[in-house]
Amino acid sequence: MRLAKIVRIAISIMVLTGTLILLSTCDKKDDDKIIDPDFNPPEAADVYEINSRLGRGVNLGNALEAPNEGEWGVTLQEEYFELIEQEGFNSIRIPIRWSTHAANNQPHMIDPPFLERVKWAVDQTLSRDMLAVINMHHYEEMMTEPYVHKERFLGIWKQIADTFKNYPIELLFEILNEPTNALVDTLWNSYLQEAIDVIRETNPTRILIIGPPDWNSIGGLSKLKLPEDDRDIIVTVHYYNPFQFTHQGAEWVNGSDAWLGTRWTGTQSQKQAMINDFAPVLNWSLANNRPIFVGEFGAYSKADLNSRVAWTTFLARHLESIGLSWAYWEFCSGFGIYDSSKNQWNAPLLRALIP
Repeated sequence: MRLAKIVRIAISIMVLTGTLILLSTCDKKDDDKIIDPDFNPPEAADVYEINSRLGRGVNLGNALEAPNEGEWGVTLQEEYFELIEQEGFNSIRIPIRWSTHAANNQPHMIDPPFLERVKWAVDQTLSRDMLAVINMHHYEEMMTEPYVHKERFLGIWKQIADTFKNYPIELLFEILNEPTNALVDTLWNSYLQEAIDVIRETNPTRILIIGPPDWNSIGGLSKLKLPEDDRDIIVTVHYYNPFQFTHQGAEWVNGSDAWLGTRWTGTQSQKQAMINDFAPVLNWSLANNRPIFVGEFGAYSKADLNSRVAWTTFLARHLESIGLSWAYWEFCSGFGIYDSSKNQWNAPLLRALIP
């Protein structure tokens, strides 16, 4: 009897010891999850409120999405942010070509000076009480060889997300600009889910902006598949209709010189065509309970100014009337509303956007 009692006591001690070791191990694992003791993600925000606050925006195009800043004639200046804020814009979209500033091999490290430059642009925006959108722009290899570049795409986003994880909710991430070509809808729907998962590891409440395939086109909305349980998402579309008007004489569009002289005078049929274009956008938004941000629209400078003003005025007011936020393409280059060589606004076009 005495031996049996000793055995029972020994077994009890072993079980208790094992339990303590297990609890200690669990605590260790939980501690290991705390990568950054200063991690303080922003509080969740209502996605429709944030979209409303995006309001009237402008793209800082041809700067950070050039292969290298300055190569396309635009180098960001602090005064640009001040000018944009002073004229009453609510937000700035900052297109960024991360792919020419990140290593090809794992972990695809982003060049520190370039990352600091992006942070500077974001800080310039947020410090003036405007919302900032940073995206992944002109990742052309993703469009031609998506299988080859998926892992790099995700690796870059992991770094972006970690860098900005403590930034306020007024900073939004746009996952990829205008997926197209070989990045077909089925692949895009799969990749965007993986990108969301990567971002959510460090940014659980960050508002994300996601566009449909086929160049973020309105027609691509029906092909877009989003995670139903993630409601911190704004959907974006781009609009350049009629294309022969908005891109007449554009050097990067084959045959566009033949369109020179195309006018948009605001006839009833022209206005109705624009209204009809956005009817399915509004229907999709209501059916899917997703807010819409028109992240790009604009008419190239080779169109006559009166037509550009008429087109821009009607479009901007129509978008506002149906509850969509927008960002004009762009600040000071071929579509620009500001002439950086003369340090002056294109006043009629600026007033078309901000009456």
